[in-house]
Amino acid sequence: MAVLRLVFEKQWLHVLLLVVLLVPLVAASRHDVFQAGQLWGIRTPTWFWLAVALPVLHQTYVWFCWRTQLHASLLTRLLGGRGFTFYAIGFAVLGISRVVSVFLLAAANQHTLPSNLTTLRILAVLIAIPAVYLFYSVAHYFGFRRAMGIDHFDPAYRSLPFVREGIFQFTSNGMYVFGFFLLWAPGLWWASAAGLSVALFNHLYIWVHYYTTELPDIRRIYGGAQSDLQPMES
Repeated sequence: MAVLRLVFEKQWLHVLLLVVLLVPLVAASRHDVFQAGQLWGIRTPTWFWLAVALPVLHQTYVWFCWRTQLHASLLTRLLGGRGFTFYAIGFAVLGISRVVSVFLLAAANQHTLPSNLTTLRILAVLIAIPAVYLFYSVAHYFGFRRAMGIDHFDPAYRSLPFVREGIFQFTSNGMYVFGFFLLWAPGLWWASAAGLSVALFNHLYIWVHYYTTELPDIRRIYGGAQSDLQPMES
């Protein structure tokens, strides 16, 4: 029971905030603008809900893997040294699918914003610049393994200092502040109302993940709060 309590810590808030974010999306999806368009014979509403479902699946997957590994060493007990690799593959597949789905939605729902297309495309390029710099900073200074949460698997990473170089000199949470700008770019480029709404959902929902899953884990791993249980050895 103690392990379950730690695994589900703050997830009631996660579910509550997710419902709060989904309610306006349900209402918006009924508007004609959000029904317009299709891609490859698939209508916009299908792309819309796929682009909403993938972030929920992705963040639920990360929560489950992180928490069960941190508090019960589940993945390494089942898979040994391959635990992180298997997790990382799932993370990458869901993460890339999450991004691609927004691009496909925006392409299906294009030209549904009554704005100047040239202006929107300039904004799309400008907003993508910090996102590109963020991924450069992750690759050059931080490492994608750390970004995926290897500190939940390998205690050696828990003694590494927080990165203050590249984009991280401006914020310690560059991934969520700047990385998710990338998801705004397709909605702007194709002038898609549905694409921009799902970009907003993604950007808000990742902060739900941060406050309900990642921040409690950071405090337990790095000392802001001590875990009630010692992780079991793999």
